[in-house]
Amino acid sequence: MALQFELVTPERLVRSEAVHMVVVPGSEGEFGVLEGHAPLMSTVRDGLVSIYKTEGSQPETIAVEGGFAEVNEKGLTILAERVSA
Repeated sequence: MALQFELVTPERLVRSEAVHMVVVPGSEGEFGVLEGHAPLMSTVRDGLVSIYKTEGSQPETIAVEGGFAEVNEKGLTILAERVSA
């Protein structure tokens, strides 16, 4: 089972893939999202999004600046103001 994850900026789709878990730097603190997570919307603070492709793997990190995160029945979408390469 996998979580459908999308990372989007106003300019482009940065990432769209099935992953095990994503840890998001929410404005109220970091939160992890797995498949089947309850619906949620949160603002995103500047920080690192950690992407775990498989259970127990080392995370890949992507720096984001601001935005929103939405978890729904389709998966997790992060709408970031900016993504640092």
